[in-house]
Amino acid sequence: MRQQRNWIRLAAFFIPVMILTLALAGCFSASGKDGNDALPGDTVNLIYYTIGDPDPDLPMVNDKINEILAKKIGVTVTYIKVGWQEYEDRLNTLVSAGTPFDIAFAPEYTTYAQRGAWLRLNDYLATVGEDMYDAIDPIFWEGVRMDDGGIYGVPTNKELAVRDQWMYPDALVKKYGIDISKYTSLASLEPLLRMIKQKEPSYQPMDLDKDSQNFFALDGYEYVSEKTLPLMVRLLDPGSPVVNIFETEEARNVLDILRHYYVEGYINEDAALRESQGLERGELVFWKAAGGGPLSENSWSKDRGYKLVAYPVTPALITTESTRGGIMAVSMDTKHPVEAVKFLNLLNTDPEVRNLFNFGIEGVHYSLDSNGQVVPIPPKDNNGNPIPDARPSYGGVQYTQGNWFILKTMGGEFPDPLDKWDQFRASNREAVDSSTLGFTPDLSRMPIQVQNIQMVWEKYFPSLMTGSVNVNEVLPKFNQELRQAGIDEVRLEVQRQLDAWRAAHS
Repeated sequence: MRQQRNWIRLAAFFIPVMILTLALAGCFSASGKDGNDALPGDTVNLIYYTIGDPDPDLPMVNDKINEILAKKIGVTVTYIKVGWQEYEDRLNTLVSAGTPFDIAFAPEYTTYAQRGAWLRLNDYLATVGEDMYDAIDPIFWEGVRMDDGGIYGVPTNKELAVRDQWMYPDALVKKYGIDISKYTSLASLEPLLRMIKQKEPSYQPMDLDKDSQNFFALDGYEYVSEKTLPLMVRLLDPGSPVVNIFETEEARNVLDILRHYYVEGYINEDAALRESQGLERGELVFWKAAGGGPLSENSWSKDRGYKLVAYPVTPALITTESTRGGIMAVSMDTKHPVEAVKFLNLLNTDPEVRNLFNFGIEGVHYSLDSNGQVVPIPPKDNNGNPIPDARPSYGGVQYTQGNWFILKTMGGEFPDPLDKWDQFRASNREAVDSSTLGFTPDLSRMPIQVQNIQMVWEKYFPSLMTGSVNVNEVLPKFNQELRQAGIDEVRLEVQRQLDAWRAAHS
């Protein structure tokens, strides 16, 4: 995750964002409404930003959403999806420039809450947001609560423990009789990667991108804030000190293994340059990692287009990061706070609205099978014929848009079990709290150091964490520049705050 951008990037994004926002506000086709003004019949239009590739049928779905919202709560939305690689910069520009909007997906919830960007929701959760407050697991609310006691976002009600999982093609696992439960460390993968490179040359043995994977979690480490601030503590140790992870032996071991794998040709050559992305349909990859809960391999198989199997390699721990993995926040500057919370309340409690956002329109984007499960309808060509492997004409990004437990389950080629959400509830009951669940360092008085550390991180992290550079040469430079940027000073401040937090929560 990226934090506050410098003024050059701000200027680069300011003009196109303003143009887009004005265009959307002035000619939104769903209802002819202008921006955020109140509408005839006291209907209010809310501007809503979220992440995801804009869909061809987004205007159609937006119209249907507004038809339902207007009847139920007297609200409509201007539904804006911003691409995966652009969203964080766009959100930063919107907030920094004061561009009007009402609701946004908040991937950097903590940073923006501390900047004063989000509306404090506590009072609203006792009134117009009471239903969603009751519907969402209390641990999520504790996870998003800031040190001042304020709740500044609505968490997605989903799995509490997002475990790192390693996925493999089911066909190759069966072909070679692989017991994937035996491979839970980075070093243990080498015999498999070597075999795939030799015997299955059409497959990429190991797939990484510039954001890499949190391999440090395998040794029990958790970030105390965003990963662009490489300060970590051990999850299960209630007295674990805050460390710069790149000064630890565990990190050096990880980096050496990744370098070895890259030199051997196991890791894709473009890893340090490749942007983070979803699973490419049909792409032949042997090993890939992702965070997920129970049954994640079902959705990953749908995305990849062939059956995948997965095994969790980190414990079922509830962390501050996992509870903040999918948050929708209300702008501090909204003119319609009550209506914004009413919308979020409905999205988290009304199955009709939630399923519409996630799956699109029944009969157009999906049908229901005999079990009442969702079966996507593929896009069609001009002659009405299904287009093989075509990207859906609409699809929500599930973790960004509210309560999972009121969603329908998926049928089709890789069907979900009918008791999917019962399995999720059972998994949530078994998850264990991290020793730092709820801790949020306040670094608002150290903006220069944090920004400088981020710039150093962006310079070195992608290449080191993909094995693309010589560790002996680059790691010392990375740590030296981190120290020059102020990481020791920041680490001491985080340690001071963590000690105080532990004392208050002992």
